Amino acid sequence: MGMVVLAAECFCSGMAVRTTSEDAFVAWQLWRLRVVSLIPGFWLLFSLSYARGSAWSLLARWRIPVFCAFALPVATVTGFGNGLIESLSHDKSALHLLPRLGWSGTLLYILVLVSSVAVLMNLERTYRASVGTMRWRIKFMLLAVCVLFIIRFYTSSQALLFRAIDLPSEDLDSVALLVAGALMLRSFPRVGDSDLDVHPSRSFLQSSVTIVLTGTYLLIVGALAKVVAYLGGDTSFEFKALVVLVALVALAVAAQSDRVRLHVRRFVSRYFQRPIYDYRTIWRKFTESTSSVVDQGDLCRALVRLVADTFQALSVAIWLTDDRREAFSLAASTSLPEGVGQSLAPAREEAVALIEHFQAGAEPVDIEAQTRAWAVTLKRMHPSDFTNGGHRICVPLIERGHLMGLMMIGDRVGGVPYSTQDMEMLLCMGDHASGSLLNARYSSSLLQAKEFEAFQAMAAFFVHDLKNAASTLNLMLQNLPVHYDDPTFREDTLRGVGKTVDHINHLVSRLSLLRHELKIEASETDLNEVVSKAIEGLALASAAPVSTEYSTLPRINLDRQQISKVITNLVLNAIEATPSGRRVHVSTHAELGWAIIRVEDNGCGMSAEFIRDSLFRPFKTTKKNGLGIGMFQSRMIVEAHRGRIALSSEPDRGTTFQVFLPAPANSK
Repeated sequence: MGMVVLAAECFCSGMAVRTTSEDAFVAWQLWRLRVVSLIPGFWLLFSLSYARGSAWSLLARWRIPVFCAFALPVATVTGFGNGLIESLSHDKSALHLLPRLGWSGTLLYILVLVSSVAVLMNLERTYRASVGTMRWRIKFMLLAVCVLFIIRFYTSSQALLFRAIDLPSEDLDSVALLVAGALMLRSFPRVGDSDLDVHPSRSFLQSSVTIVLTGTYLLIVGALAKVVAYLGGDTSFEFKALVVLVALVALAVAAQSDRVRLHVRRFVSRYFQRPIYDYRTIWRKFTESTSSVVDQGDLCRALVRLVADTFQALSVAIWLTDDRREAFSLAASTSLPEGVGQSLAPAREEAVALIEHFQAGAEPVDIEAQTRAWAVTLKRMHPSDFTNGGHRICVPLIERGHLMGLMMIGDRVGGVPYSTQDMEMLLCMGDHASGSLLNARYSSSLLQAKEFEAFQAMAAFFVHDLKNAASTLNLMLQNLPVHYDDPTFREDTLRGVGKTVDHINHLVSRLSLLRHELKIEASETDLNEVVSKAIEGLALASAAPVSTEYSTLPRINLDRQQISKVITNLVLNAIEATPSGRRVHVSTHAELGWAIIRVEDNGCGMSAEFIRDSLFRPFKTTKKNGLGIGMFQSRMIVEAHRGRIALSSEPDRGTTFQVFLPAPANSK
């Protein structure tokens, strides 16, 4: 559709030039401007979708700019058509008419100028994200569209600069269309039926060449126009500006040619007597690209980019072994799209043969020079796209005597054979890549271990809460035969059982949150009520009587469920530490901005050493069937409420715990 629109624009321009009537000339120019209003929308869509592996998601994010690219230019020409062309005049040579732009025509060209920059930026983003064979396939198509919109940018800037449509300048758009069509035809054999799967980075704006060149060009052209106008004008100004633009385009095309860059590198190496590789630059790039990468997939993608750029190779791939050392999987490639690696992966017997062969040596191997079965497997794993791409090389990635994978390189620009210096560099890069891959695997294993450790800790909290609920039920069962004939006891027991079951159901419902950090859902609550309900079942079932004493407290913000866990844990610990016949006392009071819960017992007590080294540490306990989680979890909950736990204890004399929770400032 974009090419059809451009062809229609050229047709309208041609009809305008052929006519001899001013009215017909204006009519065809208006039709041309209406057609021009369709250019931004279609070509912005193309620049966002061509060769993109995530085109649909990207278009969804760009839906508003795409809508504006269609709607604003069309609304400008349909709603304000009278302001497109203001007047007609003859140029200095009186060879043709010069349409003067009105305010809506000027706005239309501003929109075309902005959309041209957006298209060029998206194409630059696609080009910079591609590498190796993928870049080779899309290079001519991107170059064709760049020619179209570089010229479009130039002609639009000229129209805005002079507030007029200069027909000879506009003829450049027709020439650009012919050149772009030829380049597109050249690109079709390269693409063929292959999938194009480029995933550009979202952070490309910080180093966008398009933005820099756009600003520089507009600044230079604007300054030149002012100078020319001050000096009385220059009839060849447009031609000179065009020469400068064409020279810049030619330089950009040459700079992006793989062959040109290869010849420049070899020329410098030959005539300036320097090594082929700038080792300091290569290792700096290697370190910057791999040192902070933890994910194995991202690391492999960075490695194939570095190798492809260093050796001017269009196809680089890394295959990694599995944990059982019986299979290979494609980790990254500059030529093979995602999903193709599975069909090219070797069978189990082939993979084992490859591992056994490369396990013995770490030297790079020329695949083309080998005829054994494992070499045939490698050739199938790394197909060549060019008949003149030279030999394919396989570099084993060995670290600490174990084969981690294979790095294969092919389709070198110009088919240049690999020299001794090339093979040494490949060996060195393979060694560094192996070390980086091993570090990535260790980092991944360490992260999984830490996640599993955190999960175990949270699971222990969950099990501890269930243990407390089971202890409550166990106390009730122990006293049930003694007080079974007491209706009041049976009623209280049933109520306690129901409460415990509800608590267990609540714990199960929160099982999915075990991997998340502790969250407090605070609400204004009566602390005395929370304490009373928490110890209600415990007091009935305990062999040691539990006495309570509540003082008047202000309502405070807390999580009822979490604070109830703390109280249950403290009271159960006190009951278990108190011999039969002694008492456990629970009380509340307010003091200096704190609401305080006190749990006292005259049981076995704790030593100062145990309190210092073990009490609040997870998995440290003196109980035969304990988990060592209760006090650690209780302190976490209290501190999450911005409170603290204090205690005093002496062996054989008892323990007193105090839980301090923030209360309103006017509490007494």
